[in-house]
Parts: sequence; structure tokens; C-alpha cells
Amino acid sequence: MNDRASDGVLAAIRATPASIRYLLGGMLLNQLGAFVQSFLLLYLVHRGVSAELAGVGLVAYAVGAIIGSTLGGELAHRLGTRFTIGLAMAASGPLVALIPLLSGPGTFWLVILDVGLAGLVTQAYRPAASVMLAELMPEKFQVMSFSMMRIALNAGAAGAALLATVFIAVNWDLLFYVDGATALLYSLLAFALLPNVVAPEEEKPAPGENASRGSAYSVLARDGRFLMYLAAVFIGTVVYAQYTVALPLKIVADGLSTDLYSFVLATSGIVLITCELKVTSYIVKWPPSLAVFLGHVVFGLAFLGWGLSAGNAAVVIISAAMFTGGLMMSGPTMFARPAKVPARYRARYLGVTSSVMGLAQALGPILGVLAWTALGSVWFPVLTVLAVITGALAWGGIKVKEDKPETVIAEEAVA
Repeated sequence: MNDRASDGVLAAIRATPASIRYLLGGMLLNQLGAFVQSFLLLYLVHRGVSAELAGVGLVAYAVGAIIGSTLGGELAHRLGTRFTIGLAMAASGPLVALIPLLSGPGTFWLVILDVGLAGLVTQAYRPAASVMLAELMPEKFQVMSFSMMRIALNAGAAGAALLATVFIAVNWDLLFYVDGATALLYSLLAFALLPNVVAPEEEKPAPGENASRGSAYSVLARDGRFLMYLAAVFIGTVVYAQYTVALPLKIVADGLSTDLYSFVLATSGIVLITCELKVTSYIVKWPPSLAVFLGHVVFGLAFLGWGLSAGNAAVVIISAAMFTGGLMMSGPTMFARPAKVPARYRARYLGVTSSVMGLAQALGPILGVLAWTALGSVWFPVLTVLAVITGALAWGGIKVKEDKPETVIAEEAVA
């Protein structure tokens, strides 16, 4: 009983340092005001921009986010976590607040440039936040700390959706003014309350050795297991995107009400927010490779269920429960994986991981629409196969400690 208690949710919460509580609180606050990605398209259409051109705005934000993730990893390595988070949020606030001012006639390309820059700086803080979790959270609770981060982000997103309805009823522009204000507030909190975790210096190359050979990016490029992990992240994120693309298209095609999709989204979000940390406290006792593989298999079977639902609402809901369960089984362990590399490479690994995820998030909806148009319901069993492949790649990419200590993997790549 004592061992179980010492590894449980309450023990993890009690072991969480004050600096991590401030970090997670800031992420929750920032996410509560994060409206650009969700509402930019609708806002630009509201301001008279065509849907096609408004879509360019989302592409600009996605491209900025992809670049910003890698840049954020580099800044976290060179400047430290507090300065990276504080500067990124300080830059994000004004850029986001400018969107309503630049959305008038004749300034479309200015707003696109602004949105792209906003995506770049807004996402730049994520690698630094992950570095803090890896460095400051006790190792036994590291995976659970990434579960806490996911809960903070999901709770903030759920709250933002509710707040958006209020702001839109008053004035659409409030979305971006509030977004900018929460970013600036997070910046102030970061500078005032967060420690500045700085990565150790990389080892100097030996005389006559190629200077690039020991760099973090060179080490990453030769880290075969981590490349498998990145492939799993990319494919898995594309598959996950179909939850918001192919699933609603299938529900409508089967003649079911869109209210069913809203119910599935809301229920899944509530379950993730309220149950993930408790589920993770059990999952961390499993071998990491088993957790990520089974999680992706369960996650993939949900798509098979949706594909075979044939207008049966009960099957849609049961499959949604499987989908959510699979996410809780695999998600925290997957998120924690880049944090396992040596500290002097960690920020760069996390930045590259975020960029790969951002690229998949940008391509996933496009691929989903094209595949649904070409394949219809056949797309869903294909997604199941892709999820299983993702699980196999994750098994190989995360299964490190059983073969050798994870902290020496990147060290060996330098040799």
C-alpha cells in the first residue's frame, strides 16, 4: 500500500515543485486565451475575406509554428527556459492583438505576415516548458508531469471554447485582444516566477574531429531509435487529426446529427481532463514500449469502429471511448520521450519533435479530406493499420532502457 501511495496521483502532486506549478498555471492561462488557431478562419470570413484566402492564414500560422518550435528549442538551449518563455510570450501578445487592426480592406497580406510571426513566437515557448518538466520534476514522476501538462492544455482549450462564445457575442475583436493580454500576462509570470534552466555546454570536438559531428542535430540524425520515434509522432499525429476531419464527415454522411459529434468531443475532453492523471499513475508501471504500443492499437481500433458504425450512434460513442482510452495509455509516455536524452541535447530534441508534430498537424486535415473524398469509409480501416504501424514504430523508438541506459544513447552516437 505504501509503495502504491508513494507513486499515486496525490504523491505526484505533492512532489511537484512550486516552479512547475507556476509553469502549468501559466500554460493554462495562456491556453484559456488561445483563440488564433481555432477562430482565425471564421474571423477573417466574418471580416469579408473569402474562405479560400482565409485558409491561407491558417497555413501561415502552421508554417510559423513549425519554424518556431525548432527555434524555441534552440533558444531554450542558449538562453534558458525563463528567458525563452518570457520573450516568446512578450512577442506573441502584441502580434496577436494586431490581427483585428490589420484585417481591414487592403491589408490582407499584412495580416498573413502578422499571423505567421504570431505562430512562430507563440509555439517557441513549448520546448522550454518541456525542458523545465524534465529538469525540475522528480524522475519517478516525469511521465506524470507530462500528463499534467496535457491536462492543463486540454482544460485551457475547453475553457477557451466557452469564453469564445461570450466574446463573439460582444465583439469578435475581443478574441485577439484577450489572447494578446493572456500572452503578456504569462510573460510577466514567467520572468517573475520561473527559474532559468540552462542546458550544459556541448562537448568540444577533439582536435581534427568534424565540429558538426557532436552537435545536437548531428547526434539526433544518427539516433536511429529517436528517428523511429519521430516517424511515430508524425504518422500518429496525422491519424489523430482524422478525429476532427474524417469522423465528422462520416457522421454527417451516415445521416447522424452533428450534435453527436459535439457530444463525442465534449465527453472525450472531460474524460481526458478528469481521468488522464489517474490512468497515467497506473500506466507508468508498465514497460514504456508496451504502453505506447497498446495505446496506439486501442486508439486505432476506434477508427475501425467508426468505419463500421453504419449510422449506429452507440458504436460511435463506444469507439470514442476507445479512442480516448488509447490516448491516455500512450500520450504521456510519448510526450515524455524526448526529455529522456542528455540535458545538453534535450532542448534541441524537444524543438525538433514539436516541429515534426506541427508539420503533421498542418498536413493531417488536408490529407484527411483528400483521403475521405477518394476512399470514403474505407479510409477508416486504413487509419487503423496506420495506427498499428505507429505503435510498432513507437515501440522501437521508445524501447531504450531495456537495451541500454537511455541517458547514454546520444552519448554513443557521438563516439
